[in-house]
Amino acid sequence: MRSIVLTAVMAIFMACNPAKQKSDTPKQDEQHFARKSDRTYFTFLQLNDVYEIAPIQNGKYGGMARVATVHKELLKENPNTLLVLAGDFLNPSLLGTMKVDGERLRGKQMVSVMNAMNFDLVAFGNHEFDLSYPHLQKRINESNFTWISENIQHKVGQELQPFYQEKSAGKKNVEGTFVKTFTQPDGTPLKIGFFSVCIPSNPKSYVQYGDVFEGGKKAYEKLVSEVDVVIGLTHLTIAQDKKLAAMLPGVPLIMGGHEHTNSYDKIGDVYISKADANAKTVYIHRLEYNPVTKKVALKSELKEINEDIAEDSLVGNEVAKWQRVLTTKIKEVVANPNEVVFDAKEALDARDTPIRSVQTTMGAVITEAMSFAFGDAVDCALVNGGSIRIDDVLQGPITAVDIFRVLPYGGAIFKVEMTGELLEKVLEYGKNAAGTGAYLQRYKAAYKNDQWYVDGKEIVKSKTYSVVVSDYLMKGFDIPILKEGVPGVLKMYKPMESELAIDIRKAVLGYLKQKQ
Repeated sequence: MRSIVLTAVMAIFMACNPAKQKSDTPKQDEQHFARKSDRTYFTFLQLNDVYEIAPIQNGKYGGMARVATVHKELLKENPNTLLVLAGDFLNPSLLGTMKVDGERLRGKQMVSVMNAMNFDLVAFGNHEFDLSYPHLQKRINESNFTWISENIQHKVGQELQPFYQEKSAGKKNVEGTFVKTFTQPDGTPLKIGFFSVCIPSNPKSYVQYGDVFEGGKKAYEKLVSEVDVVIGLTHLTIAQDKKLAAMLPGVPLIMGGHEHTNSYDKIGDVYISKADANAKTVYIHRLEYNPVTKKVALKSELKEINEDIAEDSLVGNEVAKWQRVLTTKIKEVVANPNEVVFDAKEALDARDTPIRSVQTTMGAVITEAMSFAFGDAVDCALVNGGSIRIDDVLQGPITAVDIFRVLPYGGAIFKVEMTGELLEKVLEYGKNAAGTGAYLQRYKAAYKNDQWYVDGKEIVKSKTYSVVVSDYLMKGFDIPILKEGVPGVLKMYKPMESELAIDIRKAVLGYLKQKQ
């Protein structure tokens, strides 16, 4: 096993909104190596968990056209530069829910933009499997970049097969590893091997997940005898990445995703990097290879993607094409999609894991808005966590587009008169569904001391309660005991087109505007 010696530079940013670098962070020119004639230098530009192609937070952060500018600057600095993404990009996104020619985009816009950016390599993330198999296969086929994952296989009946990418030249299996060859100053090849594993957190009938640690070890052992340097490109929790790093001390760098907030950790001699979601930040890794010692030196820079970075025109045009689709669709519901409706001083947490497990700040806003839509003349409000699809944290200026990103499917809010007995069963069902989309975000309904309360009072089973719920919930999809016609549902009011409750997004926008 090769001995790898590393030096690293870390810039530290706040979790929700990227902040300015601390004063002890090295200056920009210190991120570069003093070039030596016998060394080989190469660079990785790392993104992870990117769902939006355009800038977010009222244009302040992110934007793939800005990332494209950074990429081109790095290629000028060093042609040995690879653009990589550590999983999660096909879903969720507001644009992905829009229909073009009768079919939802489902990540088509992201692949289109990533092709324009000349991505080199991507890992599967758990959100890629939000798509049905036929739609995922379409996206893989449309992409011009390489996909890898060691522990993912396509389940066809009782058989396991590799995923594949089909082009005009034929089918090519998705491998667990990828090798990139650079040329050293003496003309000999320098081979860089990449491996990937994905967290098994999104079970689907067409996917078979293998053990991430066994998969990582297997891929590493395959590569280590074939290449000069082995790099990880993973989509795991930070705890899993740390365990994998401890198992594979010969790997200098694991570029990871999944958490959505930037981090930079060291386990032994292995560095683990994660950027912020939606390209608020990216990681730039510059590496130096010494052919005599066979050692690698690493310098990592966390770079904020903000308004100071110009947009690349080619990628910007591709983004604009898809944004016109988005604007047209949103204008069918609200007149001014880019209007700032609220300045969130407190972070509104709509990440998948919290929103489906605990009461969150975003859940509070949505359910309070549902009550607001009926003049607060209701006993409580309920919405399933699975309808909140942004998988991100919002803070600062919030626009109508942001709310559509949070609730891309929209839908009406119904006012339902139900018995306390049914209400208690519904709340209990939601509580027991923690970790899934059926978990309920609530307003005026709370659980304490093994008892359910509404507006601070114990639920009375024989009493009638006025409850506002999303139309989706009333179809019985997430909570089968809750739908029109079941015992305990006494009356249901469906809003008219002129009412705020006709679309849950309109209700949230109206609620936030009056809070300004």
